[in-house]
Amino acid sequence: MAELAEADRTMVTASCKSRWLAAVQLGLISSSFSTIVSQLAAARIGRDAGVDWMTVAAVPARDWMIGMEPSWGAILAGIAFHQWADLSWAVVFFGLLGRWTAYLTPIQILLAALPWAVLSSAMEWFVLVPLFPFFQPLFTLQQPYWIGLLVHASSAIMYPLFAWLWWPASDVPARDARFARGYATAAVIAIIGLSAAALASAAGHELPWAGGDLDTDQLYIRHMTTHHAQGIEVARLGAERARDPHLRALARLMVASQAGENRIFERWWQSWFETSMPDCTDEERSRMPGFLTALQLREVRDASSDAFDGVFVRLMTLHHKGAVKMADQEWRGRGDLRLRIMAHAIRHEQQGEIALMQGASGAPAVANAFRNMFADNVN
Repeated sequence: MAELAEADRTMVTASCKSRWLAAVQLGLISSSFSTIVSQLAAARIGRDAGVDWMTVAAVPARDWMIGMEPSWGAILAGIAFHQWADLSWAVVFFGLLGRWTAYLTPIQILLAALPWAVLSSAMEWFVLVPLFPFFQPLFTLQQPYWIGLLVHASSAIMYPLFAWLWWPASDVPARDARFARGYATAAVIAIIGLSAAALASAAGHELPWAGGDLDTDQLYIRHMTTHHAQGIEVARLGAERARDPHLRALARLMVASQAGENRIFERWWQSWFETSMPDCTDEERSRMPGFLTALQLREVRDASSDAFDGVFVRLMTLHHKGAVKMADQEWRGRGDLRLRIMAHAIRHEQQGEIALMQGASGAPAVANAFRNMFADNVN
């Protein structure tokens, strides 16, 4: 009897070790799939992947990782941090919770994985990043929650492959093996499809415009591109002259994010409308909400070193409020869904940057970010 008990303990220990090893392998697969999907699909919904990776890198590496253009070092650091986080969630799901999750069928795992993506992304966005242990409000205030949810969902969607990694091939039920093979094939096809879309975009061919209000969409793209161009001009001054190091870093991020968004606007315009984007007239500029006058631009350029930070925050806040108003109108309109999704992210981002310029952190920053997902709260 003692020998049988010892044999049982040995088998349980071996099974536990193999389960944890399979959890790590699954984490590597799911996080890599998520990274590839995020990189290839970001621009399809108006996101600059390089800027997003740089923002993720700023969670552990703080302000020094932020530049006016995402460096390769920042991008790779962001990808590495993202993959570490995604791998960790897979290990929690199949390792710590393995006594309940490891024996599920692939279909049952898929049904459980999507709610898990909601939970894990919410934990990061509401708690782990802005509060304990990283205390970095930038990520939560700059990126709306749904971006993290999409990234976590693209990782968790690979969880059904776990049984393939844990059980010996001879022990996997035939039905589960067929499902896993088909699922893996579908994942490869999805990556090929996203790669083709990314290559087509690089060649100037996006999916056609598909909104319900062409004039409004064209007006919004032209106005926001011009508005961003002025924002970049002022933010460059902040990146060079601000005395507060956090404000300098935030100004660098403003340059990077708005420049990336303008590149997407220009690419979409060329692909959708097959013509050059007309410049905004002086009258249009004067009527744009938050567009700074020549006198206000001179004020920020000529501000003394001691006064610069205050002048920059005041005028950039005014400028951001205008962008928020424009983006909110587009989000609530009948335009192309891609443009509306991008507008929602811009509305969140610019309200968040206003809060960051005012020193928001901790629980108030999380509450601010949560409100910003649902409305224009600055006008």
